[in-house]
Amino acid sequence: MATIDLIVLGMLKKESLSAYDIQKLVEYRNISRWVKISTPSIYKKVIQLEEKGLVKGTLVKEGKMPEKAVYSLTKAGEQQFEKLMMEIACKPIHIFLDFNAVIVNLDSLPEEKRKECLVSIEENVKDLRTYLEENIFVKEKNPEIPETGLAVLRQQFILIQAIETWIASLKGAAEN
Repeated sequence: MATIDLIVLGMLKKESLSAYDIQKLVEYRNISRWVKISTPSIYKKVIQLEEKGLVKGTLVKEGKMPEKAVYSLTKAGEQQFEKLMMEIACKPIHIFLDFNAVIVNLDSLPEEKRKECLVSIEENVKDLRTYLEENIFVKEKNPEIPETGLAVLRQQFILIQAIETWIASLKGAAEN
């Protein structure tokens, strides 16, 4: 998958990392909340990229710790990174949300079930809003957080605001 390739290659463009370090960065940056990427897929991807000659693994031993492979970008990897950046940037933008399937089918539910669905969506939106507000607040004060990372958080916050507006409009229409 090009997205996972791009994430891994992008991280390795900045510094050499082990697959474990890449996975920890994905967790720390909450990338898996915005892009479908799992821990096993990261490990598999690093091996695939090495087999394709896009990254090079070097065994490193630190103190009494077992050896680990630390990966760095090859010249071909840098070229692939740039190619993927341009390919994905030039594609039409699609925003896929799992719950869009629920939204388009809401009117097919009996009224009570529809209300139940909306309550669940609203609760999840409130949880995500709280998470984003806290995360943005903490990360805005950290000079080590790249502006691009904050941009993704802000984008998600704007999306949440749009969903809240949509919920409010549905509630308003139900009251009329």
